[in-house]
Amino acid sequence: MTAADAPQISSELPPLQREYTLRQRVQLWFITWAGFLAIRMIGPTLRFSISSEDGAPNPRTLGRGAVIQSFWHRCVFPAVYVWRNLQIGVMTSQSFDGEYIARIIQKFGFVPVRGSSTRGGARALLGMRSVLEQGNTVAFTIDGPRGPAFVAKPGPVLLARATSAPLVMFYIALDNPWVLNTWDRFMIPKPFSKALMRVAKVIHVPPDADDAQMDQFYRELQEGLERVRKFAEANVGKMGRADSPAT
Repeated sequence: MTAADAPQISSELPPLQREYTLRQRVQLWFITWAGFLAIRMIGPTLRFSISSEDGAPNPRTLGRGAVIQSFWHRCVFPAVYVWRNLQIGVMTSQSFDGEYIARIIQKFGFVPVRGSSTRGGARALLGMRSVLEQGNTVAFTIDGPRGPAFVAKPGPVLLARATSAPLVMFYIALDNPWVLNTWDRFMIPKPFSKALMRVAKVIHVPPDADDAQMDQFYRELQEGLERVRKFAEANVGKMGRADSPAT
């Protein structure tokens, strides 16, 4: 899907309906607390470094102000810890998986905005726009909720055109993480391991961008996400050395 192919943001949205069985409610309670405790215990032990491309925002300002962040689904674990307690709006699926993710990130000070590229997308984009209009950052796990891995969805580009908020891409690589056998190869960091966040240069989408320009901005989004992933994965093991590329 390209940015030009995606549906436009609409204000006519049906109400959400979510019901869970007793078994599912028990599962949600267990998964939520297990996920929260894992991030809460491992996160403080990680040795983070930050590296930025030319034209990237100041790392000290990231997560503050009306900015649209995008990152790959597999680095959700360290990203939740890095961006905690900043009231960042995060698009989360209306699925069962999305429910426990929403509950976990709420405990870390995020604002779940329900919907995805497959269900409730228009509602979610409106919710994300509302967060931006309040002066807060929003974030997309851009190849979620079900992949394919490392293929960006066009939502951030559409939202950038509608709001004039800048697009920022980042990736967090981990040194020798546990990798789950899931579609996204989800990473769980080992305690006291290195983590490198690489931030891409900003993309600005004008409000009058036509379909051809939107497709070009979408390609820039995809390319930026790939650049920062490859850089971070190639350099995370060098952190702490004299030749470290982190800035």
